[in-house]
Amino acid sequence: MEIIKTNFNIESPLVSVIIPTYNRKELVARAVNSVFEQTYKNIEIIVIDDASDDDTFEVIRELSKKDARMFILRNETNLGLAITLNKAIQFSHGEYIARLDDDDFWCNIKKLEKQVDFLEKNKEYALVGGGAVKINKEGKQILRYLLPEHDEDIREKILIDGVFAHVTVLFRKSVFEESGGYDENLNGFEDWDLWLKLGKFGKLYNFQEYFTTYSGHQKNNLGYLDKKNNRKEKLDISIALKKRYKNYYPGYKKAILSCWISYFYSFLPFLQRFYPLLVKVKMFFLNNYYIKIPKKNEF
Repeated sequence: MEIIKTNFNIESPLVSVIIPTYNRKELVARAVNSVFEQTYKNIEIIVIDDASDDDTFEVIRELSKKDARMFILRNETNLGLAITLNKAIQFSHGEYIARLDDDDFWCNIKKLEKQVDFLEKNKEYALVGGGAVKINKEGKQILRYLLPEHDEDIREKILIDGVFAHVTVLFRKSVFEESGGYDENLNGFEDWDLWLKLGKFGKLYNFQEYFTTYSGHQKNNLGYLDKKNNRKEKLDISIALKKRYKNYYPGYKKAILSCWISYFYSFLPFLQRFYPLLVKVKMFFLNNYYIKIPKKNEF
């Protein structure tokens, strides 16, 4: 791994913001700039380029000149998301880790400020998240969701669904290291697995505010978008994940049923037409998992 520190000069940041990137020359600046705009300033920004073959590296090198809190890592070969995240966190200096993807951006400038304040005052918590807004390729909002708020509610539902949006989280690095970090063998499920592991060491919380705008890895959007697992492989991984943690969290049978419903849903033609049905199914299983699909002219 190549380390390009540029003009990095932060001695002891409290928060390390980790942004992996791969072939996102047109979007990564939006993500990084949303971190620059945060009201909380005691941070370092680690952008790790997973061997992009477009101009992404040149874009982030120019961005690093704007802010001395940013430095760059670069993989010599493409390693994938989980390995890349573990490597970046290994090089981080903060007590807390925040995550952001290169095609998403933080839409609340006080996101870090609020989360750091919460974790500083509540030492028993390992992980906090928040709500998210999904946009289409034209930038129009198509979905908003808030996730279960309190630790007890999260634990009741975390086997059914991840109940944390990856790009909204802030977690303690010490607990991350104790848990073993991201499982590099779980393609597309490494974040869910991490929440389940962190929950074994501390309490969990979701702010009832929208922190991140995300694109949802749309088609024709380069980067970490297409999970290489087919439908059956995804089903098998999901079931195996639930079995791994069934002794730590309730609702195992309900979680397995949810797996099979999602599996059969994936075979429906014209999936977009049936999306509201899937939303209703999720709301049934998750109770207070609040999802809002906008009507015409809404948002």
